[in-house]
Amino acid sequence: MSVGLLALLDDVAGLVKVAAASLDDVAGQAAKAGVKAAGAVIDDAAVTPNYVHGFNADRELPIVGKIAWGSIKNKLLFLLPAALVLSLFAPWLITPLLMIGGAYLCYEGAEKIFHALRPHAAETHEAGIETATLGAQSLEDQKVSSAIQTDFILSAEIMTIILAAIDVPDFWTRAAILAVAGVGITIAVYGVVALIVKGDDFGVWTARNARTGFGRAFGRGIVVFMPVFMQALSIIGTAAMTWVGGSIIVHGLFEFGFGWPEHMVEGAAHWAALAIPAIAGVASWFATALVDFVFGIVIGTVMIPVVGYVITPALKAIKGLLPQRSAKAS
Repeated sequence: MSVGLLALLDDVAGLVKVAAASLDDVAGQAAKAGVKAAGAVIDDAAVTPNYVHGFNADRELPIVGKIAWGSIKNKLLFLLPAALVLSLFAPWLITPLLMIGGAYLCYEGAEKIFHALRPHAAETHEAGIETATLGAQSLEDQKVSSAIQTDFILSAEIMTIILAAIDVPDFWTRAAILAVAGVGITIAVYGVVALIVKGDDFGVWTARNARTGFGRAFGRGIVVFMPVFMQALSIIGTAAMTWVGGSIIVHGLFEFGFGWPEHMVEGAAHWAALAIPAIAGVASWFATALVDFVFGIVIGTVMIPVVGYVITPALKAIKGLLPQRSAKAS
């Protein structure tokens, strides 16, 4: 009896060691894959504060929390199962779906630039889009919904990069790595976003409560600096949406045999690295981002009339059908 119990405990200990090793492997793989998705993660962190700008201070963290929760649901409930299923049964669908998402990001970025350059025309365009919504929402709900939609595209890119970086054949281990990396990245991104949006409040508190003159001056400096920083971050976020969307479409076109946009990007990166050899890596990255941004602007500019004259009327038509269906049902 005692021998059997000892053997059982020994087996349990062996299983615990295997499980611990598996967890270590999952964590290690998730960390490595997360590093490869760093570019998209930075873009995500730069884009999100735009959606909090303009709200009262007491609503900033709740809004960030709503967006973060929506991001986790995007990754775990939709993107993780979809990525695993598509990778098993329809890997050819991943690229077209990502390209559709990339076109949406290009549209968002181009529309914001359009708003900055021609605010009156952009407001007319936005008013036409808003009439196509299927339900009344508060401004906060609209901002959160828009942020979660944008996060969905960026999260899709992040999860796809992570999936491509995983070199583990086992299905469930891949699923665990995707889940750990996705949740970890979400916590990191929205933790940073929370710190950014509350930076001015910290500055006010420091300016009022610091015990030294230097500390109070530092707090006042933060208060003065944060609006400039938020404006710069808004510009970076808009650019990030546009170049990420352009990059997704450029890579997608390459997958479908249209290689000239990808070759242009690679040529620009190579030229920049040769032109500034002291910072070849940085120069190459900036050149790549710039060309992707230009492609994104072109695609987004084309998407603005497509949304205004094709997609929006289609949504209005769908909206018009809904009352008829309910009337027939009654």
